[in-house]
Amino acid sequence: MVSFISQSVRPAGAWTSAFDVCVLTYEERFLRRKLLLTAHEDKLLVDLPKTTSVDHGDAFELTDGRLIEVVAAHEDLLQITAPSLLPLVWHIGNRHCPAQLEPDRVLIQPDHVIRKLMERRGATVTQVSEPFTPEGGAYGHGRTQGHSHGNDHGHDHDH
Repeated sequence: MVSFISQSVRPAGAWTSAFDVCVLTYEERFLRRKLLLTAHEDKLLVDLPKTTSVDHGDAFELTDGRLIEVVAAHEDLLQITAPSLLPLVWHIGNRHCPAQLEPDRVLIQPDHVIRKLMERRGATVTQVSEPFTPEGGAYGHGRTQGHSHGNDHGHDHDH
């Protein structure tokens, strides 16, 4: 039986107090209609008007006005470090891999092909377990369902 229903999301910084949390991976934070389990083990039905990328720190607004905070779950990731990250970041972006960019490292989801490429180019690649909050992308915040270079930004091209 569903305990709560949410049909909207409040962005991080636009709310102050939640009574429960939902701990979700990066993939789980991309949803439209989904049944989730809160930290208090209540069932939350999220039923949003469109597929949405929910970020760490956002909150599901319940039909009664209360809030459930979204927390990024720890997940297995690859940590990439190198004396110069810029050329490596170019290769990661060229392959459309979600990436969390930090001054001294980059985090990506496990990918053996990218791992080998990074190591061949002199990077140190280690497996870590921590929350994943990648960049939103060049053409807007969040991500879109599927991968398209069609009308979403006015250019059509092939890879």
